[in-house]
Amino acid sequence: MAISIAHLGPVGTYTETAALAYGSLITKKQGEAYGLCPCSSIAATLRSVAEGNTDLAVVPVENSIEGSVAITLDTLWELENLQIQQALVLPIAHVLLSQASSLKEVQIVYSHPQAIGQCQKWREQFLPNVQLIPTNSTTEALEHLKVELKSAAIASLRASQLYNLPVLAVNLNDYPDNCTRFWVLGLKKATSGSHISLAFSVPANVPGSLVKPLQVFAQRGINLSRIESRPTKRSLGDYLFFIDLEACYQDSSTQAALAELETHTALLKIFGNYNILPIP
Repeated sequence: MAISIAHLGPVGTYTETAALAYGSLITKKQGEAYGLCPCSSIAATLRSVAEGNTDLAVVPVENSIEGSVAITLDTLWELENLQIQQALVLPIAHVLLSQASSLKEVQIVYSHPQAIGQCQKWREQFLPNVQLIPTNSTTEALEHLKVELKSAAIASLRASQLYNLPVLAVNLNDYPDNCTRFWVLGLKKATSGSHISLAFSVPANVPGSLVKPLQVFAQRGINLSRIESRPTKRSLGDYLFFIDLEACYQDSSTQAALAELETHTALLKIFGNYNILPIP
């Protein structure tokens, strides 16, 4: 039976590109077939695995320009048993698709909020007065272009080819080194790799409540490659903390650090131990 991989759809999203790359890796290394399952949102993608409807999910977690994808972190905290199996890093190159004959004709631009944010400087220079309308994905935005001739969408060159839409402008990224990190998640326990991702809440918002958990890693020489706070949504000023460690779960020092960390937190969730794979 083919391994089912959920991802943000429709066909042509950057997440689908990452899912295709991971599926090809499965076939090459394990000799197993795979099938893609497009979902309407990132939250729906994660729930499909948590509820047993698909085997794996590929979701964006961080972009080099726009930062973390909040809905991925928030949904991962809310769900149980999901484990990160692999991280994928995909270069992102945005183009502007439109039926309009020139940029002067464009009145509306559709795209996912992350893509819109990654092209802010370009938009301010070339399309300063257009209306911006966010969509659930970059390819969902393309549905408008065939009927709204003065609209445009920020998407990928691959989406242009798949949907047979003209490219009106290229090189939209504000910075050339634009990459997005994706997580591959499943229900299998993940305890081997170069990175560990976890999140925790602290017992009380008092001086030192965050320092103590962080010292656990500093004292053992374990590097933190990322730390971010997200609101618990219970009250203003109440936060969760998401951390990425450069560590392997099987190391004794890592296990000792995680055991001590639990004594300084109200709730601790370890999302998995995994490697990071660049996608050409």
